[in-house]
Amino acid sequence: MLKQRLSQKMVQKLSPQQIQLMKLLQIPTATLDQRIKEELEANPALDEGEESEEVFDLEDDASAEDKIAKEEEPQKDEEFELDDYLLEYIEEDPSSYKFKTSDYTLEEEDKKMPIAVEDTFYDYLEEQLGLLDFSNERELIIAKQIVGSIDNDGYLRREPLSIIDDLMFTQNVNASEEEILYFLEQIQDFDPPGIACRSLQECLAIQIKRKIKNEVYDDPILLEKSLLILNEYFDEFSKKHYNKLLKGLNISEDELKEIIEEILKLNPKPASGYKGGNTSSRHYIVPDFILTNKDGELDLILNSKNAPDLRINDHYVEMLKNYNIKKKDKKNNSEDKKAILFIKQKIDSAKWFIDAIKQRQQTLFNTMYTIMQFQYEFFLSGDQKRLKPMILKDIAEITLLDISTISRVVNSKYVQTEFGTKSLKEFFSESLQTKDGEEVSTLEVKKILSDIIDAETKKKPLSDEKLKEMLRDKGYNIARRTVAKYREQLNIPVARLRKEL
Repeated sequence: MLKQRLSQKMVQKLSPQQIQLMKLLQIPTATLDQRIKEELEANPALDEGEESEEVFDLEDDASAEDKIAKEEEPQKDEEFELDDYLLEYIEEDPSSYKFKTSDYTLEEEDKKMPIAVEDTFYDYLEEQLGLLDFSNERELIIAKQIVGSIDNDGYLRREPLSIIDDLMFTQNVNASEEEILYFLEQIQDFDPPGIACRSLQECLAIQIKRKIKNEVYDDPILLEKSLLILNEYFDEFSKKHYNKLLKGLNISEDELKEIIEEILKLNPKPASGYKGGNTSSRHYIVPDFILTNKDGELDLILNSKNAPDLRINDHYVEMLKNYNIKKKDKKNNSEDKKAILFIKQKIDSAKWFIDAIKQRQQTLFNTMYTIMQFQYEFFLSGDQKRLKPMILKDIAEITLLDISTISRVVNSKYVQTEFGTKSLKEFFSESLQTKDGEEVSTLEVKKILSDIIDAETKKKPLSDEKLKEMLRDKGYNIARRTVAKYREQLNIPVARLRKEL
């Protein structure tokens, strides 16, 4: 039986402005400039202001969230007072906001990074297609489809049948599997060696074959045995079952060592061997913060180079002023009022965005400053063993911000220090208790674990059980499965795969 009833419940909902602020917090400095450009293009009331001597005050107590809340109070569209609006929102701060720091000169600000114009990796491969003898346009299309299916590492991971389907749907070309394999074999002769391989085994074998073909060797027998290992004993080689290799190939340990050294010289990612490189795969880190040590005192700077001066467009302000004059003279009409409501909406949106950017800068600085104070000893020395256990909750409690806000600030942000550019995530770790009851960072344990493995005898690497015992001898009460977890997090393979001859 259906019934109707009334109920009350408390629901927390984020306003569009709060959502916008949360999204801005996640954006790293490297992409902030693009986000601001998008907003400038979308909102004509938002403008880039002239550079002035005013510097953005990171310690400003005025919260942008308070301003946003004020602007969200219900207004009567029929009776809003433009005098108060102009005074409170525009004329109060005609130069609007500036987000630069005083540590950069105007000359430095005007410098633009030159954009290198160069051929891409795929252009380089397509140029080599001109060396092949195609009987018609159809064969060229098939070869180009194969080249276009190669990934950034230089591997061809699409099956021939999938390439056939691609050709049919995109080029209306019906190709056979034999044709795909025929042109694939020819493309595998291109530079760099190993290109268009379908597995690591094939990649390495192609490079050895190229050396044999071009007679690039000191010892031909060494290359022949290297190729034999790759073709017939690749599983044993990859798992470092050296005893099986010695027995199966009937060679000495010294010979096997030379063969392994020859194979290790090969490039497992052929595309990285191209000098021009694949520009799409390059990543540049722009630090969000710059931290310097000045005679034992840490100095933190927010990198604001990608945040231009923002202000309300003067033309829109004048339109509001003119409407206000007309209103007092009772010369305005309904069309003017519709236009002015639209202008006010755009100005409000611009103000919200400017305040959100300002709040972003304040939140980023306050969070990083708190992290700096928490890990002061580490930032002075760069010694990872001085890192204290620290979780998001610790920073949230000090800054009085929500844990989710701290998480957004930390995500994809970097700080430039005297000992390298570090991700903010690197400074967070759980705690682990020693035998003496002292709490230490798990990062400290990982550093010691890494040092122990670096110092081990590679002919007889240490097992996880032995590593556990050595850590316990140093005072770290840790289980074997935890050792395995930390080792995996450090991208260190198991003992068997660390073994060397």
